[in-house]
Amino acid sequence: MKTLKVGIVQHTCDTNRIGNIEKSIKGIEACVRKGAQLVILQELHTDIYFCQVEDVDMFDSAKPIPGEDVEIFSKVAKEQQVVLVSSLFEKRASGLYHNTSVVFEKDGSIAGKYRKMHIPDDPGYYEKFYFTPGDLGFHPIETSVGKLGVLVCWDQWYPEAARLMALAGAEILIYPTAIGWESTDTDDEKERQHTAWEVVQRGHAVANGLPLVSVNRVGCEPDWSGVTKGISFWGQSFVCGPQGEILYRAPVRDEINQVIEIDMQRSESVRRIWPFLRDRRIDAYDEILKRYRD
Repeated sequence: MKTLKVGIVQHTCDTNRIGNIEKSIKGIEACVRKGAQLVILQELHTDIYFCQVEDVDMFDSAKPIPGEDVEIFSKVAKEQQVVLVSSLFEKRASGLYHNTSVVFEKDGSIAGKYRKMHIPDDPGYYEKFYFTPGDLGFHPIETSVGKLGVLVCWDQWYPEAARLMALAGAEILIYPTAIGWESTDTDDEKERQHTAWEVVQRGHAVANGLPLVSVNRVGCEPDWSGVTKGISFWGQSFVCGPQGEILYRAPVRDEINQVIEIDMQRSESVRRIWPFLRDRRIDAYDEILKRYRD
């Protein structure tokens, strides 16, 4: 495809799961009305960000794949005739759960899925309690709009993940995300965190000569345990081109349903002038497979 119209849906979530799903669906529909061929939803868009607290009751919201959530978004993709990137809490078996992105073709069929590989365990982000690391590897998902290099949130800090997707033929990098500020962070620290988050992803776009889409949530979600004052998600979903150039950046607090047109032919042009894949020293990278060089 010469150009691709990508819709991004940035919204708040709360404990009303049905309401969250309806908000995602309305966002998809709004993007399609604006001409979107591909719509990308934020990480875990059907729920609050429950990983703020280790709570066994939260596992009740996980669904099998295929299952209830898949049926809902499969139907929407088919009705809207759009390729859709969702982000769901997958129950694979009793006691075995994943943070999984399911990609739907525009006929509603499952084009593929990706299970989040890098799982954080930080204050307010206790994901290791909930998610088993992915076991599907880094493989682009083939769709009618191209090969989608789908990764999820914490994966966005790892250049290896983006590189492996690029080496497998991904034509665009996609990151459903849920990230924000803790209330006690200073303004300077908040700025450093957000800048690092955006810069590292733009770096993946540059290093691999690919466009990139990162879709975050917005709103303040409380820590119901009372240990912290919750997370203020910083929004600012963005789209950049293969030289890291910003094509669109969403606001900090607002819910948005935005469509951005991406020139999919620029990757070829950029890779010709910046042939990073050609100049890789694959004969000298053996030690990257070590945890650390002592």
